Amino acid sequence: MIPGSTRASRVVCGALAANSPSHEQRDSSSADNRTGHSVRRGAERCTRRRARSPNSALAVLFGLIYFVTNSRAAEVIPPKPDRYFNDYAGVVSKETADRFNHQLAEFERETSNQFVIAIWPTMPSQSSIEDFTQRTFQSWSLGQKGRNNGVVLFIFVNDHRMRIQPGYGLEGALPDITCDDIIRNGIAPRFRQGDYVSGLTTGIDLIFKAIRGEYKGVGKTVRQLHDERSNPIGGLAFFVIFVIVLILIARLSRKRGYSYSSGGGPFIGGWSSGSGGGWSSGGGGGFDGFSGGGGSSGGGGASGSW
Repeated sequence: MIPGSTRASRVVCGALAANSPSHEQRDSSSADNRTGHSVRRGAERCTRRRARSPNSALAVLFGLIYFVTNSRAAEVIPPKPDRYFNDYAGVVSKETADRFNHQLAEFERETSNQFVIAIWPTMPSQSSIEDFTQRTFQSWSLGQKGRNNGVVLFIFVNDHRMRIQPGYGLEGALPDITCDDIIRNGIAPRFRQGDYVSGLTTGIDLIFKAIRGEYKGVGKTVRQLHDERSNPIGGLAFFVIFVIVLILIARLSRKRGYSYSSGGGPFIGGWSSGSGGGWSSGGGGGFDGFSGGGGSSGGGGASGSW
């Protein structure tokens, strides 16, 4: 044996043992490796989730759009009325309703301002009164196009709520504070007493006073002007038919031996184009139907209760 070899061997083995990992170190290393693998797998899963996140966000977005669209679709805006005074709750008599309607139609002829009153038992919407009345006003297109001079008095009887909604062109004459005053001090006290006719009469008069003079009318409503434009020869056609009927009657009468004077013969009173009797081509009372003129509202006005 080489002298000192045993000692040298011990030194070498000791060095190797020092450099080789122990059992505990191997276990720790294995645990570290497993931890590293777990971390990497977790990171990969997060990465995959992040890769899928745009699709998830789109799904959520489309879901919200569907919800909002369907909730709005369920709230159908009331159709545009064909009258100025619309009592869907039956709080006044038919005679009173017709009187109010004629009064509002005449106001448009005089001023071109369109004033509509709509009365429901309850508000036909789940949204706020401001949102519902704004969307309804826009759908009905109150006021003349370019002037936006319309106003609606909305009343919800069972809810004990109301709102005055003016168009853009009347917000100067009917600011929020004026609308609130008309509701608070004019209409609401009479509604509390159950006197709807008096409350409506007061409200109409106060709104008339506030907006009269802002614009000038042409003596006809939008509905009348629209009817004339859509049927410009209606009056002429009626006149031609009337003349033809007269000629036929005259010929038949001659065959039976009747004689006619230049004053109209047996037709006592004759035919007149004036308003003094017989058939008249004058406008008279006209047609009190409502048709929106293309106006819009900016959401001004005031709400109140009684």
